[in-house]
Amino acid sequence: MSGHSKWSTIKRAKGVADIKRGQTFTKVANAITIAAKMGGSGDPNSNPRLRMVMEDAKSVNMSKDNVQRAIDRGLGKLPGQSLEEVIFEGFGPSKVAFLVEGVTDNKLRTLQEVKNLFERSGGSLVGSGAVSYMFDRKGEIKVKSQKSQMSPEDEELELIDLGAEDIESFEEEEPHFAEASRGKVRKYLVYVDGAELNNMSNKLTQVGYGVEQAEIVLKPNTFVEIKDKESSQKVLDFVQKLEELDDIQKVYANFDISDELL
Repeated sequence: MSGHSKWSTIKRAKGVADIKRGQTFTKVANAITIAAKMGGSGDPNSNPRLRMVMEDAKSVNMSKDNVQRAIDRGLGKLPGQSLEEVIFEGFGPSKVAFLVEGVTDNKLRTLQEVKNLFERSGGSLVGSGAVSYMFDRKGEIKVKSQKSQMSPEDEELELIDLGAEDIESFEEEEPHFAEASRGKVRKYLVYVDGAELNNMSNKLTQVGYGVEQAEIVLKPNTFVEIKDKESSQKVLDFVQKLEELDDIQKVYANFDISDELL
């Protein structure tokens, strides 16, 4: 399939495939609050965005009481500072395009923190729309192959027949396996139109794939190839610094780093 961004590969290499580096209970709670506020409901069955964020809460073992408090805050049932979503666009090291999403109770503070990081990296923030056109909003579903009788090629053809627009295949070691050589499991990132995320997730489950994660992402449609180790390290370090900011939820970028450099 075309358009392999290596973004998922890089996240796995940095150990942040499912829970990004710097993720805290506060970040998850803020994401839940915003999801409840924007969706106007604390019921995950009627609020798809909330349902996806609650999966993140499970992955970091957030208690049900904390989840409920975050929902109540979003619905205005609890006092506290008002949260709002923010998005920043900019160019970082090697002129890589970045989209940075956050949740904050102080937009000016968050803006200054993000701006400082961009400028220290040799890059800069840019106006709305200067970078966003390089990304498409897509549904991303991480699935585990459970069909040992099928070849990877046949599985990819099946995923396409089910409605996948793009596929990234990779192997990932399952934590319960002691030996890496025996513990590798074939997995896929399946991309669909954002509106089809839940429908596609259900179809994949019905035909026997193990759905591990489903979320809306911003997928690059153009890429900047990073060709040397020094540049790749600068880009990855910059991503990490952005993700470690308390107010930042997600970082998207259009760099392409080869497996050899990783």
